[in-house]
Amino acid sequence: MNLSRYGEDGIRVLFGDVIDLNVHEKVRRFFYFLKSLQRPDIVDIIPSFRSCLVRFDLRQTTYEQLSSLILEAQQQALSVHALPAPATHEIPVHYGGEYGPDMAFVRSHTGLTDNEIIDIHTGVAYTVYAVGFVPGFPYLGTLDKRLEVPRLETPRVRISGGSVGIAQRQTGVYPFPSPAGWRIIGRTEVRLFNPQEKPHSLLQIGDKVKFINL
Repeated sequence: MNLSRYGEDGIRVLFGDVIDLNVHEKVRRFFYFLKSLQRPDIVDIIPSFRSCLVRFDLRQTTYEQLSSLILEAQQQALSVHALPAPATHEIPVHYGGEYGPDMAFVRSHTGLTDNEIIDIHTGVAYTVYAVGFVPGFPYLGTLDKRLEVPRLETPRVRISGGSVGIAQRQTGVYPFPSPAGWRIIGRTEVRLFNPQEKPHSLLQIGDKVKFINL
């Protein structure tokens, strides 16, 4: 683990230089271990692709104190076995047409047909590497290289909630109407974020997602 200060009340804990399942598993283990401590001086723990951001209460601890605790506990954190089992989710999607306004671009860029694009996109189970951007938005990987496309040069101001997008080697689902810079190829009716339920986000880091063509 590599620790660095992040603002006045944050510690960035870095686990590797690449985005892969090995680094992701270290992030996931550390996240759930630190969360299980239920320390009142830790305000929030935010996992990402290669790191965790730990925000703390300056009135209860310092960067130095919490950093020392994290370093002392790193072996325990990365070897902990009491982890929640990753859930597997099937998400039905309407592909193309009015639901996938960028399908024509993806066809042109990749040289694939609609059916080939759909078959490739639905052909694997994706890992939830991170959740963010907007509440409940899952960053899913790794997308088949045959579907690798660039982001929009100018993001859309607003797309429909449930829109399924791809960009570079990632895919994801926009839970709400929002701006979007990814190529939209379909839409789902599955609700990914519910503030009335806990956990609020349907998808958690480490979960698996399989898209189903409707």
